[in-house]
Amino acid sequence: MATTSAAELRTLSRTELNARVVELKEELFGLRFAAATGQLESHGRLREARKDIARIYTVLQERNLGIVPDPDKEN
Repeated sequence: MATTSAAELRTLSRTELNARVVELKEELFGLRFAAATGQLESHGRLREARKDIARIYTVLQERNLGIVPDPDKEN
């Protein structure tokens, strides 16, 4: 899964963002498992996955605080 920018994430709905977080957490689990067993070739993907999750949580928090308009609530 490629790194996604915050601008791209802001266009997604809450359900899509939550689904993406679940998907990334599953990927992160697999990457950590591979790293622990010595089978991981690219350690950079671990960092990217963590940053992608943080980016999504930031977008969700911006919506909760009203900093960025929520596309789900627009009519």
